[in-house]
Amino acid sequence: MKASKHSPRALLCSVLLSIPLFGQAETVNWTNWLTGQISKHPDVMAATEQAAARKEDAEASEQPLYNPELSVGADRTGSENNFEAGLSQTIDWSDQQGALQEKAKLIRLSAQAGLSEAVLTQTSESLFALVEWRATTLFEEIAESQQQRLDALLDQVEQRQQAGDLGRADAELLFLNLSRQLSEVAQAKAAVDRAETQVQERLPDWRPQDGGIPEYIWPALESQIGEADLLSHPSIAVARAEWQVLKSEAEVARRKATASPTVGLSGGRDGGENVVGLTFSIPLNVRNNYRAEIRAANRRALEAEARFQALYRKQQYDLAGARASWKRYDTQLRRWTELSQGRVQRSADLLEKQWQVGDLSTSEYLQALGQRAESLKTGIELEKQAQLGLIELLSQSGELITLFQY
Repeated sequence: MKASKHSPRALLCSVLLSIPLFGQAETVNWTNWLTGQISKHPDVMAATEQAAARKEDAEASEQPLYNPELSVGADRTGSENNFEAGLSQTIDWSDQQGALQEKAKLIRLSAQAGLSEAVLTQTSESLFALVEWRATTLFEEIAESQQQRLDALLDQVEQRQQAGDLGRADAELLFLNLSRQLSEVAQAKAAVDRAETQVQERLPDWRPQDGGIPEYIWPALESQIGEADLLSHPSIAVARAEWQVLKSEAEVARRKATASPTVGLSGGRDGGENVVGLTFSIPLNVRNNYRAEIRAANRRALEAEARFQALYRKQQYDLAGARASWKRYDTQLRRWTELSQGRVQRSADLLEKQWQVGDLSTSEYLQALGQRAESLKTGIELEKQAQLGLIELLSQSGELITLFQY
């Protein structure tokens, strides 16, 4: 029985170059599919409703502060029926509504930024899960391929042992390697199962046959943003908008401390005579001038500004770290690809021929097969880390939100 063999080209593609496509990649817009799946996730749905609620808050904030008041009264003095009707209106003397309208604009910006932040988080986590799933499936393929080779090799060893070419120690050594490989296959399959559930949790309609990230997506994932452009990052935009909202609330509190007068006009009959009245009232802010409320609002705005500055600074360092990490893995992956150039794939057949003719002992052959498998795993791991690093870089820069429009 011959050992199972794989075309070098096919093995190279399956391990390093080919990325499974979702259905018919030529006709399906994978990006639209991904954004559609993300929009179905409960976290994004919750963020959507939260943004809608905040926009309603903004609309409420834009409404006039005071409604007119209607008063009606009647009494009887002797034989005379007296009545009075009046209309009064409180005047927004300090233009609180103007400050509230400005606050409403900022609330809308904050709501949209919050939704974008949720979408960005879900997009990056979904792409992370797809990359992890693909890597585990390739590790599983290598583990199964290694097991098949060892199964076939065991048959050959037993035949050669019967012919007197090999001793019993060779068969025992192979048995030990095969036993260990069975455990590796089980672990690899378990890792695939875990990775599948992670993808399915984030992408409701995804199935393993749909595959991972299409190959044609990767060239489009290029980072163009520097540290100066980070103000558009959803997390930074949220912090900045919240700071601006609290600044506007401080201004509202300042204007609210200014008393608003009320003017009223009334008319009726009293003692058989027509009467017309004009009233004017204004609160006297002598016992409470609302200065404490103004100071508290200003403090909250200063706190929000400091948090925004801290987050912006942290994001700059996170972006620089993500860029450096991705470049490191990408450089090493390119170097590994140049070094391998099909050598790892051709080595299996070469090693088997050397073992067949006796140039390699069984222990050396098994060790070489293990080293070959480790080299393939190294390539997969480097590619996975380079892809994860690129996604992390695009997430830290905020560009995923534009590459995958929501």
